[in-house]
Amino acid sequence: MAWVTWRQHRLALAGVVALFGAAAVYLLVTGLPMHDAYRAVAGCRPTGSDLCNKAVNDFLRTYAPGVGVTFGLLQAIPALIGAFAGAPLLAREFETGTFRYAWTQGFGRARWIVAKLVSLAVAVTIAAAVFSVLVSWYVQPILDAGDSNGPLYPTLFDLSGVALAAWTLAAFAIGVFAGVLIRRVVPAMFATIASWAALAFVTGAFLRAHYLAPVLTTNPNIPTGAWIINQGWFKGGNPAGLDTINQTFAPVDVRAITPNLFQPGPATPANLGDPVQYLIQHGLTQLTTYQPASRFWTFQWIEGGWLLALSLILIAATVWLVRRRAA
Repeated sequence: MAWVTWRQHRLALAGVVALFGAAAVYLLVTGLPMHDAYRAVAGCRPTGSDLCNKAVNDFLRTYAPGVGVTFGLLQAIPALIGAFAGAPLLAREFETGTFRYAWTQGFGRARWIVAKLVSLAVAVTIAAAVFSVLVSWYVQPILDAGDSNGPLYPTLFDLSGVALAAWTLAAFAIGVFAGVLIRRVVPAMFATIASWAALAFVTGAFLRAHYLAPVLTTNPNIPTGAWIINQGWFKGGNPAGLDTINQTFAPVDVRAITPNLFQPGPATPANLGDPVQYLIQHGLTQLTTYQPASRFWTFQWIEGGWLLALSLILIAATVWLVRRRAA
């Protein structure tokens, strides 16, 4: 069965290797200059001086936007593996009818399906785990420079640690389950992408932020790298909108573009200081809900754990459906 699985699915495995390989080459080509640039920034002395702070800000302005776009594109990797490696695995057998021949051989249905699923699931999971190490190396200078998007930020979190391997395995399991349900390759591929995208959206937008109770604080100095879930201004216990904030700023000629972005005007006093502190001194309270960066690995194991459980349930359901299907 190992030889048969390899012969049948060597192109799918080659596609997985090519996908991760192309992404890895891009990360290396763009990551090496970024690491070199950060070494010069990290060597600036004295740390915290205006010159060094300017060097850090210039570094982030140069490299952080590109890293953000890269991570946005890399989000598609698990979905592509699920659609192109997972969905056709069984859907093609059912669509072409070759499963009938396979079931007449010396090995039974259970051995046939388990041999296919386990070997390929292990292969794509290991490939994703290795790639996640490269992702962590790639983004480290941005995190070390103090970028406001810490390691818990949604588009980074699920590409690093154990999360990428878990999401890739889950996408693969969704694909094979969709394939055995739909029994047509192209519809199963679309169903896989849609299901994975819905699961990823719900997790990032609603579920992940509540793995542990978030920290609620009125302290404007949020720890570096924290994932800010919600932040707003209050006055007298009620939410303060832009009108209230701008009325408070009116005497010093500052305008609030958003509740957390302020623009000084021509008549703004030079000694105004921090606009946030000005609002606090004039009766407003900034309430922030966040997850500290120190919870990164706790969140990784929580997410990896439930994704692994989901994958095993889908794989078990796939085996059960295959064993019950009449030839």
